[in-house]
Amino acid sequence: METSDIRRRLRMALEDARKASAERRARSEAAQVAYHAFLRDIATPVFRMFGNVLKAEGHSFTIHTPADSVRLGSDRHDEDFIELWLDTSVDPPEVATRSNIQRGRDRVSREGMLRPGTSIVALTDEDVLAFLLGEVGRLVER
Repeated sequence: METSDIRRRLRMALEDARKASAERRARSEAAQVAYHAFLRDIATPVFRMFGNVLKAEGHSFTIHTPADSVRLGSDRHDEDFIELWLDTSVDPPEVATRSNIQRGRDRVSREGMLRPGTSIVALTDEDVLAFLLGEVGRLVER
């Protein structure tokens, strides 16, 4: 093996890594734009409607919109919540879910993806509602 061959292959590998990194950044930026629209136009309104219906049914919950997420939190138990957020640790970034339930000293947390493998622009209000309906039983049981 020649030093010149190693050098040529190293340069190619570094160039490929730079290209992959630039493409990953572009996908991440596009996902951020799509996620902000999804959060504003779909997720937050569904969470708000869901929270209003919960209150009408006698369950005390509040909607919070911390930076880049939406959360339905229990008014009675601070550690009980379900939320959506953008997971940029995966490529391409996806809308992630998290639920946290505190029972005495035990905390049960679950994380997942809203619809694994689905682009953010393809997510619907039905996807958000299905997630909320699937998790709400854990929040209101006592």
